[in-house]
Amino acid sequence: MAPNSQSPLSAGKCAIPMTTNDLEHQTTLDQKEFDYSKRSQWLRAAVLGANDGLISTASLMMGVGAVRQDFKAMILTGFAGLVAGACSMAIGEFVSVYSQLDIEVAQMKRDDQKKKKNQEVHVVEDDGGDGDDEEGLPNPLQAAAASALAFSVGAMVPLLAASFIRRYKVRLGVVAAAVSLALVMFGWLGAKLGKAPVMRSVTRVLVGGWMAMAITFGLTKLIGSSGL
Repeated sequence: MAPNSQSPLSAGKCAIPMTTNDLEHQTTLDQKEFDYSKRSQWLRAAVLGANDGLISTASLMMGVGAVRQDFKAMILTGFAGLVAGACSMAIGEFVSVYSQLDIEVAQMKRDDQKKKKNQEVHVVEDDGGDGDDEEGLPNPLQAAAASALAFSVGAMVPLLAASFIRRYKVRLGVVAAAVSLALVMFGWLGAKLGKAPVMRSVTRVLVGGWMAMAITFGLTKLIGSSGL
């Protein structure tokens, strides 16, 4: 009976090895996860911007390639799509983030007015909180530059793929292959950052890109052959 009476005590002793170091380790892990979630939002936005640049520029180039076999026309079309798309992304992101900034600043002012009316005495905590709020405010210029850069990176893939190939059919095939490879990479990256199923994300992005290029190529070919 003695061993049986000691076993719960020993089990209890083994079940409480949690110390202050374990708690500190857990808090550091939580902070790392929080920082990763903040970084992943920017990374996902960058991946989406690059994906937009890739698909839109490749579709434009394939559309022009459907009616014109000229090497220069295809490259100029892709370059124009890169510049126009990067400017559009930058301006749209700037306006959107600036609107968000105005809303958050107005909300902070309303919160400060409420605190003054309530005459709360937690001065130190309020000062620290205001500093954190100001640091957490969105930056419109940074967001615009990041969107333009991400779009340009994606748009460079079909441009570089077509820049060194003069033969028409080979050029179309190389552009489609390079874009497909980049779509797989962007789909995998987006799935990893969003913690989503990889195969489903890759298939969705790849099929979507193929559809965009095929529809643009087919409709442009149809309109071009009809003599409009």
